Amino acid sequence: MTMAAPPNADASPPDAASPTLVDGVSRDLLRDIEHLAVELAGIAGAEIAKALGGLLAVKYKTAAKEDEWRDPVSEVDNKVERMIRERLAENFPTHDIIGEEMDDRPARGGDFVWSVDPIDGTANFVNGFPLFSASIGVLHKGVPVVGALWCPVSHALRSGVYHCTRSGKLRFDGADVTPKVNPAVRRRLVGVPVATVSDGFWETRKTGSAAFECAMVAAGLMQAARFASPNIWDVAGGLALVFAGGGIARRRDGDDWVPMEKFAPTKEAPDLRYWKNELIVGEPSAVEKMCEAQKAA
Repeated sequence: MTMAAPPNADASPPDAASPTLVDGVSRDLLRDIEHLAVELAGIAGAEIAKALGGLLAVKYKTAAKEDEWRDPVSEVDNKVERMIRERLAENFPTHDIIGEEMDDRPARGGDFVWSVDPIDGTANFVNGFPLFSASIGVLHKGVPVVGALWCPVSHALRSGVYHCTRSGKLRFDGADVTPKVNPAVRRRLVGVPVATVSDGFWETRKTGSAAFECAMVAAGLMQAARFASPNIWDVAGGLALVFAGGGIARRRDGDDWVPMEKFAPTKEAPDLRYWKNELIVGEPSAVEKMCEAQKAA
């Protein structure tokens, strides 16, 4: 079912203190955006599940030598992103979109930006290894306000969509998710790009998908995750989930780790499409401990 955009979808009522607003954005509008994002993530998941295990057409973005194939992209990546772009143009034509696979920006400059990775963890996907995510994040003036991530596995031991709106609850296929911690577990899991001595407080894992790890952090299956240089589409939706699950984020700024609350252009990346930054996300105590350990490393 195609959902029509509400009238004046980008217009916010003047009273920013109203309980019907979140950071100046109508709660009804956020719910409409979340509804579409969840629907699209679910459709993306269905396409991924249908294709998994088949003989996919795969190309590589980087292949200087035959033994240096990097950054695979499958036919499913392109198909899913095209579908998302078409539906977004129908429902929210004034919203910008930054997708991993396509450069087109028909609504560049809008306050709302959809950041889409059809399959984050494509190398896992094309090898049939079921740790990846279809990730949709929506930013308002750079702040993650909606996240919808389809994952093939979850805390519920099945595929589904983790989703949320800003200031709302973390949900999985519509059901509230309350992260639970077993006090008998002394060494929790963290995701890292490369394990170092500074990560000795935890059991380390590398899944190959920043979006998937954000979902696992939000749901409480991982205590934290560190990412070396994620793109905006890798983490925009995941950050919304982490915040909804009670977590925080820090980004590297020189030798310091500073709060990461919004995506903003920089001198090196004036266009958000080229945003990259080292990040740590997770439970507040774990994030602070990891930041201190990284400073000392």
